[in-house]
Amino acid sequence: MRWLRGTRGIDHRVIYQVASWCLSYPDEQLLSKVALLQAALDEHPDRNTATSLHRFVDYLTSADAEAIRREYVDVFDLSNKRTLYLSYWTDGDTRRRGAVLGEFKQMYRDSGYLVDLHGELPDHLPVVLEYCARADPAVVQELLTRYRAALELIRFGLLDTGSPYGDVLTAVCSTVPGASPTDRQSAMAMRPSIPMETVGLEPFDPRLLPIAETR
Repeated sequence: MRWLRGTRGIDHRVIYQVASWCLSYPDEQLLSKVALLQAALDEHPDRNTATSLHRFVDYLTSADAEAIRREYVDVFDLSNKRTLYLSYWTDGDTRRRGAVLGEFKQMYRDSGYLVDLHGELPDHLPVVLEYCARADPAVVQELLTRYRAALELIRFGLLDTGSPYGDVLTAVCSTVPGASPTDRQSAMAMRPSIPMETVGLEPFDPRLLPIAETR
């Protein structure tokens, strides 16, 4: 396989595609791709990043399918501390968030690529990473840098629980220029302040409403 050069010297599009699949709901279609994911990572020249993802793919092969699905629901669906909706971290439950979702949709349209939302909001990280696997590397670097704080906060949330999904976010964060923050407080300092405003959300998707905390 011929690897194209990106803004950091290594093209990470395969990393983004593998990470997108790994962060999707682990149905039978995903689990059937494990051998393909392993082969793609074996060929990738960025060994540090590939190794993090390899650990997660190994987890997919070693655990019971139902246990993997329970882990996914427990980690991502039951707490907003690890939500994969990027605009939640930057704009909270405000009217501004609706505009940001529109910007994501426009970005996909402008790219000329057909981006399948899989029934999700356009800022859902697996969808964003699928776009990153196809888009111009310079555009991808700008996008991920803009949402660096969100990515890092998700990563810390996963690492705090010891979830295998922490390896996936570690891999994604390692592709963004600059060193990752060493603690959650530093990551939060990177995030723009969110206005305290929660009205006017009625026209938007109900998934914009706060996710119930159960843990």
